[in-house]
Amino acid sequence: MPCTTILVGKHASNNHATMIARTDDGHFDEKKLIVVEPKDQKKVYTSVIGHLTVELPDNPMRYTACPSVDSKNGVWAATGVNAANVGMTATETITSNPRVLSADPLVTYQKAKTKKEKDIPGGIGEEDIVVLVLPYIRTAREGVLRLAALLEQYGTYESNGIAFNDENEIWWMETIGGHHWMAKRVPDDVAVIMPNQFGMDSFDFDDAFGKQKAHLCSKDLREFIETYHLDCNQNGAFNPRLVFGSHSDQDHVYNTPRAWYMGRYLAPSQYRWDGPNADFTPESDDIPWSFVPDRKIAVEEVKELLSSNYKGTPYDPYLNHDTGVRGKYRSIGINRTGVTSVIEIRPDAPDCCKGLEWICFGSTTFDALLPVYPNVKKMPKYLSDVTLDASTENFYWGSRLIGALADHSYNQCVQIVTRYQNAVMTEGRKLVLAYDKKIAETGDASLCAEANEKLAAMAKEQTDKALTAVLRESSVTMKNGYNRADN
Repeated sequence: MPCTTILVGKHASNNHATMIARTDDGHFDEKKLIVVEPKDQKKVYTSVIGHLTVELPDNPMRYTACPSVDSKNGVWAATGVNAANVGMTATETITSNPRVLSADPLVTYQKAKTKKEKDIPGGIGEEDIVVLVLPYIRTAREGVLRLAALLEQYGTYESNGIAFNDENEIWWMETIGGHHWMAKRVPDDVAVIMPNQFGMDSFDFDDAFGKQKAHLCSKDLREFIETYHLDCNQNGAFNPRLVFGSHSDQDHVYNTPRAWYMGRYLAPSQYRWDGPNADFTPESDDIPWSFVPDRKIAVEEVKELLSSNYKGTPYDPYLNHDTGVRGKYRSIGINRTGVTSVIEIRPDAPDCCKGLEWICFGSTTFDALLPVYPNVKKMPKYLSDVTLDASTENFYWGSRLIGALADHSYNQCVQIVTRYQNAVMTEGRKLVLAYDKKIAETGDASLCAEANEKLAAMAKEQTDKALTAVLRESSVTMKNGYNRADN
């Protein structure tokens, strides 16, 4: 899916938490937040797209997931946190090139052409990866290793980037062709930006084939590169993006502008981002994969970035005047986002509430980010009981309705939306602070569920209030708004 990912190392965040965040930009895919208990995790998994059957281990942990409400195309669990306080988001669709894909083709499902032949299963993909990996890992590194084994055994039918985090580490993994992969531990002091392209711009093979402190990859990756003449680097440097990625005209409209805006936001003093002498433009292919940010990053900054439509630049599609380039580039916050998550693993919280999962349904530009505790047996109905028909009784549809109405009356509704987003964030933080304290004092993990019910009730109250106000303002700007004084 065409998504955007941000990763924040523990020394780059304001509270020393690791954070992995991603917009899941599907095709208006209805999403819900649920808890999957070990008894509900299947022992044998069969994918819808790949028609692949995989036997699973006998020891799954409880985990959260944001699956599709309509399962006709598969689970698409998207993101979650497990009982060991390991987070995962999968996947960021990334780019590749014909050199790589011809040398190690994607593993696609092949339906039998005659009755005598058998169907040939495809590999694993975004539909499957969270379900196959998250219930079985106790560290971020273990996530890479489990997924690597699955890729090498079954292959994949698409090019993807996957993030894992625990209390101490973040690992970023990118697939290469059908069966190859590489992964890198995100340095603690940086933030990583990923806009639907192969991202990593450096890699230490000596570490990957030595101590493996911060780099992992397929055992034959060096030989693979050499055999198929994939290395396009000069002067002895190795940039994986130049080997495995792309830099097409489509990238320059759809992908690189998002990296430019995020880098401009995170490191405004380190490079020139604007003007004729800019170090990087929206169409630069060499924007760094990671930055040491100018200031510490909180969840609010992550949400701001993932909501962006190039505010403060001539590319903002909501500008009142035509700049000649208004709306030229694909925004980060778009209409068809199903769910956005920020997974925060906090070192100073009790184990039972160390993980915090921030959830936003619908377009991030208009909708609010709500924190919940993932270490519970079930989620509040407002988050989990999502219907295929529009309803104000769940957070998903309430959010979608606000976005659809406010977009058409942006100038009239932007202040309502801003107040709504700030209210949910503020009241959400208040509740989390209060319950963190109660849980630390009592050791009572059941308080996490109590907190979630209060968080959901607050979100419903604020969402209904915002929806009412947005509906009123949008009604005023309807094209058939005539009265007798118009004559």
